Amino acid sequence: MMNDTVCGTEELLKETPEDVTVIINGHDYPAKKGEIMLEVAIREGIEIPHLCYEASLSPYGACRLCMVEKRCRGGSEMVTSCTLRAEEGLDIVTDSPEILRHRKMILELYLAEAPKSGVIKSLAARYGVTKTRFFKKTDKDDPLGNKCILCGLCVRVCNELMGAGVISFVNRGPYTVVSTPFSGENPACLGCKACVSVCPTRAIEAEDSGDERIMKSWGETKVKMRQCPVCGNYYLPDSLSEKAYAKINPPLSKKIQDMCPKCRSRNIAEKEISASSGRQ
Repeated sequence: MMNDTVCGTEELLKETPEDVTVIINGHDYPAKKGEIMLEVAIREGIEIPHLCYEASLSPYGACRLCMVEKRCRGGSEMVTSCTLRAEEGLDIVTDSPEILRHRKMILELYLAEAPKSGVIKSLAARYGVTKTRFFKKTDKDDPLGNKCILCGLCVRVCNELMGAGVISFVNRGPYTVVSTPFSGENPACLGCKACVSVCPTRAIEAEDSGDERIMKSWGETKVKMRQCPVCGNYYLPDSLSEKAYAKINPPLSKKIQDMCPKCRSRNIAEKEISASSGRQ
């Protein structure tokens, strides 16, 4: 029994990430071996601008804004901090002249790609970029309001996390956009609004109207909402709730499933109070 315990402890120790020291802008910081350097910087309050990073998804490196200068053996190279992993003695600079020139150029490109995005304008202004030399891509009929930078976060969260596959990249080159098939309604949509939550430029819009959730950016896709039988409020898309409840084991009773979170909590609390009074 003792040997099993010791072996188990040894295995646990092996799985625990090793503590390392990394260097950011000439200062030492603690990190876990293999930790994403962008996360280290965020934790330590060091500014590295980024748009396509989402902790719930694997690093992607699409926006190129989080580039840093990695110094090694007397030389240096530019790498994305969201894909760079911590290791002992890793030395990076987040604000070298070359890095700042790169960021300003990227922000100019984004001002052209998403000229209506307040997020992009604000971020660019922080780096002294208020106008772009590039042709502004505007389309009065763009369902994303000329705010999309094609970072891919919405596509990835819809496919990788939600498993819905409602949206994807359409067309190629300068004509690439994010949309539903044929830019129309997609009945596969769960109405979860995960795409809305991860969009860094607030390009995606959704609206709850009566018993429907309207995903305005995705072909005006309409998703039926579930109504609470107690308070009468519409609170969750039917398709999303069915998918979620199917994974709960043991399953919830139909009565509890249909209630909104507020009424469900009240119902549980009332039962606990009643049971407690009975015991007394």
